[in-house]
Amino acid sequence: MTSQKTNFESTWKKHQFLNSTEKNHEVQTYEYVQKIKSEVLPIGRFGEHNIFEILKYIDEIVDHSDPDNKKPQIIHALQTGEACKKFYPDKDWFHLLGFIHDLGKVIAHPKMYNFPQWAVVGDTFPVGCAFNNQCVFPEYFQSNPDYFNEKYNTKFGIYEENIGFDNLSFSWGHDEYLYQVLKNNKNKLPEEALYVIRYHSFYPWHQSGAYSYLASKKDEEYLKYLKDFQVCDLYSKKEEVFNVDDYLPYYLGLIEKYFPSPILAW
Repeated sequence: MTSQKTNFESTWKKHQFLNSTEKNHEVQTYEYVQKIKSEVLPIGRFGEHNIFEILKYIDEIVDHSDPDNKKPQIIHALQTGEACKKFYPDKDWFHLLGFIHDLGKVIAHPKMYNFPQWAVVGDTFPVGCAFNNQCVFPEYFQSNPDYFNEKYNTKFGIYEENIGFDNLSFSWGHDEYLYQVLKNNKNKLPEEALYVIRYHSFYPWHQSGAYSYLASKKDEEYLKYLKDFQVCDLYSKKEEVFNVDDYLPYYLGLIEKYFPSPILAW
């Protein structure tokens, strides 16, 4: 009975993921992204919260884009951080990156923006130019108005060759939100860390090389960190027993090192 229940839950979550992806591809137009940005930015509309308060919030969120992961978000945060530590032992900012990279999912919480899953998680992609076939389920884009809009459906759209990802608009999600939070709060994280946070769900680029015609030299240079981080992020989700108290103090120390205050505007 337990096995049947587990299989049912997994199938149902995958069904939710497919529905969420379809809605994401249908609704995330260039105009939609600008509208969301106008509602969320500037950062600070939800006051100030401690980083660990935000971690508790996202522990209450079920990520439909990760249907087989049943671990609390704090476990995933610590497992990713530990994987990052093994990958780059001498770069503690990379360890902290692993620990905080999903904090942006808090925009799905009822006490925050209560955004639907399709506007929070899943792969991200540029808007304002043609959708690339390397995106997950590209056929769903045929329901997106921009797919037929001559202003946006060409290779470069409203952009120029090698303009750089920082100059594009992307589908809205937790990556961009956390990037904006960090950008608008004092911290000592290097530019590489902010870059990985902003684009860690941009799978068409770091897995398949899609949109390379829009990439800048900076994007090419930082691609290595994105690829390395994805190894730590995707393959750290293990079923092993994980005692939070054994690992948490290290990351508390990193937060103290890189943030003048753990209380940030959100």
